[in-house]
Amino acid sequence: MKLTGVGRRHGPRRPWVLRGVDLELPPGALVRVEGRNGGGKSTLLRIVAGIDTPSEGRITGRPRRAAYVPERFPAALPFTATAYLTHMGRVHGLGRARAADRAAHWLERFGAAAYAQTPLAELSKGSSQKVAAAQALLADPGLLVLDEAWTGLDTAARAELDRAVVERTAAGGTVVFVDHDPARLAGVADAHHRVEGTALVPVREPAGAAAYIRIEAAGAPGAELPPGLTAAPAPGGGLLLTVPAARSDAVLRELLTASAPWHIRSVEELP
Repeated sequence: MKLTGVGRRHGPRRPWVLRGVDLELPPGALVRVEGRNGGGKSTLLRIVAGIDTPSEGRITGRPRRAAYVPERFPAALPFTATAYLTHMGRVHGLGRARAADRAAHWLERFGAAAYAQTPLAELSKGSSQKVAAAQALLADPGLLVLDEAWTGLDTAARAELDRAVVERTAAGGTVVFVDHDPARLAGVADAHHRVEGTALVPVREPAGAAAYIRIEAAGAPGAELPPGLTAAPAPGGGLLLTVPAARSDAVLRELLTASAPWHIRSVEELP
């Protein structure tokens, strides 16, 4: 997917929110976008997702299935959680039985299975956000756009969304995200951009960036590392892996998408 010379303003005489944005989003890429509040990040993500159209420029190569999770999910809809997710699965082209199965799968993964038959209007903010994340993931989108999607989720659900993001990119999907936590998916993103003024600029690694990355990970009892990885015991349990910085993203993906996923305790740059 590619954005070329994209600009957006809310009326012919209104100021430009974005202008001259060029961005390439290859399959399997994880792309972080940052910037000040009200600076155009959400506008950019809505354009990427296809919810808003640019005022100028062009977009090519958007995957057929694109999904979007906003910071605030419009929960006042006349559905139960399961009915809404099943409906969205049908919209994305899944058969009814498949849509219902995927709805149950993602509600379970996000710890919201108990609310499957609860009307959306009666769900808490956190539970509504779990449904929002589930609707975006249930049809395996080729493009996943997350605008502060972790807001309101509990710790377990935030970790599950992290894992789902890594799974999507490992399967060849493109993920673009904004999050206020600078540690969110730290060390995993393939590209990092910042909205400055009306422009989108790449965030460069500082001179003298780390040559190696140390990853502390913990697995279930008896869990084995993916083939080709070696580690040393970590203080207090778990394992320490020291890998070249250039390979760290791939190693993190392998750990997070293992058949028994590993929990990443920390990611540290080494001089």
